[in-house]
Amino acid sequence: MKQREVTDQHGTTWTCVQAYAGVDSAAAEQATELAQAADGSVTVVCTPSGGAQTKRLDLAADWLDSLTDDELKNALDAA
Repeated sequence: MKQREVTDQHGTTWTCVQAYAGVDSAAAEQATELAQAADGSVTVVCTPSGGAQTKRLDLAADWLDSLTDDELKNALDAA
C-alpha cells in the first residue's frame, strides 16, 4: 500500500492513502476502479497522529506522484 505523510503547521502528521488501495483481492481492485469519479478524482483518506479527526479528500488519481506536500496540506486545511 502506497501512502504519503505530511506534517501541517500545527504539528499534526497526516498519513494519507487512497481508499481501498491496501486490500489485496479482486473485489478490492474492482472497488478501487469503481471508486474513481467521472472527473478522474479518487477518495483519499488522511488519518492524523493527534486528536484531529480523519479527513476524506477528493484528489486527482495521480495524487501520489503529482501533488506536492504543500498542495496536500492545503487540501487538508480546506477539508
